[in-house]
Amino acid sequence: MLAATDVDLFYGAAQALRRVSLDAEIGKVTALMGRNGVGKTSLLRAIVGEQPIANGEIRLDGKPLGRLAPHERARLGIGYVPQGRDIFPLLSVKENLETGFAPLPRGKRSIPDDIFELFPVLKSMLRRRGGDLSGGQQQQLAIARALVTHPRLLVLDEPTEGIQPSIIKDIGRAIRWLRDQGTMAILLVEQYFDFVHELADTFAVMDRGQIVLSGNRDAMDPETVRGHLTV
Repeated sequence: MLAATDVDLFYGAAQALRRVSLDAEIGKVTALMGRNGVGKTSLLRAIVGEQPIANGEIRLDGKPLGRLAPHERARLGIGYVPQGRDIFPLLSVKENLETGFAPLPRGKRSIPDDIFELFPVLKSMLRRRGGDLSGGQQQQLAIARALVTHPRLLVLDEPTEGIQPSIIKDIGRAIRWLRDQGTMAILLVEQYFDFVHELADTFAVMDRGQIVLSGNRDAMDPETVRGHLTV
C-alpha cells in the first residue's frame, strides 16, 4: 500500500531524512521506532504531504504522490493521527468526528458503527466538547476521526504518549482489530517498545535520519531495538 523509496528531506540547510525507504502492507502493522529527533515525524510529514521531499519517491498503492497536498492525499486514503492529537477543543465529539467527512463524497458521510464498538466511551460523550475530554479520550477521538475517512493507510504518531495504561490497552486492541480486518495498512510510530512488540508485524528503527534496522518481528532482537531507543 505504501512504498517510500530513498527519501531525502530538508528543513532549510538541515537534512532530516537521508535516503529513507519504508514499506507498509495491507493487513499489517509496520512500526517505526527511534529516539526523539531522529526523523520519525519528519517521515510521517513527508508521507501525508505536510513537508515536501527533496529526493526519492513516495507511492500509495503504486501511484506516486508527487507534490499532492495533504487534503488530496486524504482523498486517496491516507488517515493521519498526529502527535498531540490536534482535536478541536471547542467542537463537540460528534462535530470532531464529522470533520473527517471533508475528503469523502456526500454519499459516504456517516460515522461508521465500528467506531463506537472500538471506542464505546465516545458514543456516550457525543455532545461534550473535545477539550473537556481526558488525554486518553482525546486520543481515542483523534483515531476515530481518522477512521471516519475510511483510510487505506492509517498513520499513527505516538498514540500512547501521555496516556493512562487502561486506555493504552484499549488503543492496542483497536489497532489489532483494524489490522485483522485486512482492509488497511497501519504505520505506527512509537517509543513504547512493549506496546509495539505485541502489535507490529514489521519493524524499522531510525537513527540520525536513516533506517538502521528493519525486519519482521521474529527477526528483531528486542535488546538491540531497545538500545536504539535509550538516550
